[in-house]
Amino acid sequence: MFPIWIDIAIGGIIISFIMFLKTAHAERKQEVRFIEEHGEAYIKRIEDEKRKKMVSQLKNQ
Repeated sequence: MFPIWIDIAIGGIIISFIMFLKTAHAERKQEVRFIEEHGEAYIKRIEDEKRKKMVSQLKNQ
């Protein structure tokens, strides 16, 4: 049997590792959401530019 302080230290390490994994997972989900939102905004802006370009080409013909 180990001294109690070693058991407490090992328990603290395990709890810290679990909290690290939970935080990393939450941050990864947040990053994915952020990237998707900005990607959608970028795609919308590109589509708007294409529409404007098509309209101006039709007016010029």
